[in-house]
Amino acid sequence: MEHKDIEQSVAPEEVVSVNFIEAEINKDNKNGRYGGRVLTRFPPEPNGYLHIGHAKSICLNFGLGKEYNGLTNLRFDDTNPTKEDVEYVNSIMDDVKWLGFDWNGDVRYASDYFGQMYEYAKKLITLGKAYVDDQTADEIRQTRGDFSTPGTNSPYRDRSVKENLALFEDMKNGKFKDGEKVLRAKIDMADPNIVMRDPVLYRIVNADHHRTGGEWKIYPMYDFAHPIEDAIERVTHSICTLEFEVHRPLYEWVLEDWDDTEIPRQIEFARLNVTKMVMSKRKLRALVEEGLVSGWDDPRMPTISGLRRRGYTPAAIRDFCDRIGVAKADSMVDIALLEFCIREDLKLKAMRPMVVLDPVKVVITNYPEGQTELVTIENNPENEELGTREVVFGREVYIERNDFMEEPVKKFFRLAPGKEVRLKGAYFVTCTDIVKDGDGNITEIHCTYDPETKSGSGCTRKVKGTLHWVEASSAVDIETRLYDYLLREDADDKDFLASFNHESLQVLHSKGEASLATTVPGDHFQFLRQGYFVTDKDSTSDHIVVNRIVGLRDSWAKQQKK
Repeated sequence: MEHKDIEQSVAPEEVVSVNFIEAEINKDNKNGRYGGRVLTRFPPEPNGYLHIGHAKSICLNFGLGKEYNGLTNLRFDDTNPTKEDVEYVNSIMDDVKWLGFDWNGDVRYASDYFGQMYEYAKKLITLGKAYVDDQTADEIRQTRGDFSTPGTNSPYRDRSVKENLALFEDMKNGKFKDGEKVLRAKIDMADPNIVMRDPVLYRIVNADHHRTGGEWKIYPMYDFAHPIEDAIERVTHSICTLEFEVHRPLYEWVLEDWDDTEIPRQIEFARLNVTKMVMSKRKLRALVEEGLVSGWDDPRMPTISGLRRRGYTPAAIRDFCDRIGVAKADSMVDIALLEFCIREDLKLKAMRPMVVLDPVKVVITNYPEGQTELVTIENNPENEELGTREVVFGREVYIERNDFMEEPVKKFFRLAPGKEVRLKGAYFVTCTDIVKDGDGNITEIHCTYDPETKSGSGCTRKVKGTLHWVEASSAVDIETRLYDYLLREDADDKDFLASFNHESLQVLHSKGEASLATTVPGDHFQFLRQGYFVTDKDSTSDHIVVNRIVGLRDSWAKQQKK
């Protein structure tokens, strides 16, 4: 028998693109650094509400945990009792859950480890690596030097271990006033990295803590607390934003004498910056405290709670964070991408009722008085599975005021004197007259209709304009809130409060079709020709309130096609 060689086709290995953080984790796993274990953490400070930048960090940390079959801790870095509040803790937990993530076990707090941090600080003192300094904050700042000048040693730097331990205990026991003494690391006042010039590890704060009450009079600085928290929890990869890159040597220094063979790695990534958004917790707090917005969840705010109330969905925000990716260098993301993501998420899901934002009444003079009929309109032309609905049509309807022009400009294809348009799903109407009040404002538009032109009747006549409308007797009153960006186009970073856009909220009294009478907070819609909307939490059964999420115009998608 003749034997022939058989060629085996071997499928090429699938090439999987990874970001630089994944590449580092893959390298650690290959080298067995943590035994293949991956544990990340999301460590917010409970001193304000989270914003869209934190959403990126949430998606990254929890996403890495899930991707590597690992876990992610939620830990509050509550080391500053004067700025923290349980309100912020609860809002952050709500935000994480709303985005679709869950944490490993119980919520953790830096304050859980205050005792261990204190003991470790004493260990550093015993090793001659920390000392109590009596200098004021200003004196410490003045003696730190700059990039071209080394710092100057504190006159208290050479205190004995015994004296330092005694003073540190006195600090803990509340024997000194705020700012009277601090505990500093003893590293190198000539280090090229200014962060390493004997940084402060503990300061005195005579204030009650939201969890520990008055138990502690001293509190660790973030740069000291954070690596210890990571080490106690045995975090493998501590993912931080880029401004902490210069702090990494201190992170590693703090853990040099930690009693564990596995020390967490700090890896930095670029923080999220979005055009036309305020991305500073301090500035956002100022907007709230100055009363320029209604609160942290004002729909104009870039907080996660504000975006949620505005009508953004968890899927849209996760999609946004996925699309921008993970980078090492800071960059600016166009807000149009975020707006594209919510349109993409809602375009096939959202019902499309007719709502007239700025109504003017149309009277169809040749339509029988007292008579109404039902017309059939699709719920979403892009998704047939959402079906159709019956909408009341009658002699009097509302249309948008800007859909009528008494003296139409060229290429104005909507309603004008003597001009014919289609009312969506209903009939052709022709303007015959207008009624004005004493100030010359149009109060009514009179039209006639052609009964042979009902949609679906087989009418072959064409018109260029189709208007949405709402039948007057069944119309639902709606308070419509239209939002613009918080800051003016000419915003000044140095005085951002003066750049506040006082025209960023416009309230209209609108008319909606009868189906909206039963809407509840959180319902999403696309109002025909107007944009995407959500029912606001202020809405009640007898007072409907909606927020415009975003308009229909998609500038980001258009940019991608160029």
